[in-house]
Amino acid sequence: MADYSRGREPEPDLLANIAEQAIDERITFFETKPWDEAGLTTPKCELHEPSYRSTVERLQNVSDEDLADVTIASIFIGSEVSAQQLERMPQLKLVCTRSTGYNHIDLDACRERNVTACNVPAYAEHTVAEHCFGLMLTLSRKIIMAYERTRRGDFSLDGLTGFDLKGKTLGVVGAGAIGLRVIRIGVAMGMRVLAYDVRPHGLLADVMQFQYAELDDLLAESDVVSLHVPLLPQTRHMINRESLAKMRRGALLINTARGELIDTDALLEALASGHLGGAGLDVIEGEERIGDEAQMAAQNAPREDLAVAVQRYALLHHDNVVITPHMAFYSREALHR
Repeated sequence: MADYSRGREPEPDLLANIAEQAIDERITFFETKPWDEAGLTTPKCELHEPSYRSTVERLQNVSDEDLADVTIASIFIGSEVSAQQLERMPQLKLVCTRSTGYNHIDLDACRERNVTACNVPAYAEHTVAEHCFGLMLTLSRKIIMAYERTRRGDFSLDGLTGFDLKGKTLGVVGAGAIGLRVIRIGVAMGMRVLAYDVRPHGLLADVMQFQYAELDDLLAESDVVSLHVPLLPQTRHMINRESLAKMRRGALLINTARGELIDTDALLEALASGHLGGAGLDVIEGEERIGDEAQMAAQNAPREDLAVAVQRYALLHHDNVVITPHMAFYSREALHR
């Protein structure tokens, strides 16, 4: 795990201290899914009593009374760990998110309260990279349109002409653990691969047969752009009207990282104008605030949440947009890592 609240990876002594705390403290698991419960009921290590308690609720939906004695919190991406939520957990020592992304944790607020924050830096690199190419191929070969036609008994090929990925230029924004796996697959498929990263590694580029490029050059030259950067203040809406205008006409945009990397209004405009050839999205902006539309209407959801739902509705009604429900990590192998 990476200890981002302190701005570095934890030293062995820190990990030992965390482990020692975990023995004496009860861990509270939030947002548990069936696979989480299965892991808790059949643990791979000895659990000391009292061991844990769990809830399917997001942290922010749990009562003050139930949060008052939480010392170790295990959360997922829907739980908000803000300064306000930290105030409700005066005993908190450690918060661990069962995800690679950690933008739902206010690291500055954790630092101020001497709360250690950890994530899982690597468990689904191959899994997410494979899903990324699943989205690419679905768009490049118009698989959704073909599937819907054949279900209606229409086996015509009109309008289903796709294109090969071989020989095309793939632009990978963020050459970290996942981005490098995407690069490897792209090279294996015969694609020319460009990568943008704030910390380029020349030796890797030589060995893996890709090139580093400035972001503007990558956008201008790529037939497919795939995003693999964390959500930070400087990366929020990095794909906006200006950057979309720099992309090749007809290019594809793939996002399996974080929804807020893309300005959704700008994306809709680029799709409507035909400048963008298509988008494959495993994440969308504001996804944590929306659920079933009928339930939202019945509960008189906030205006901001309804606005996000309207954007999602608009995206879903583009034939050249494929949206999956933040499931790029979701394979049997990744869940067991």
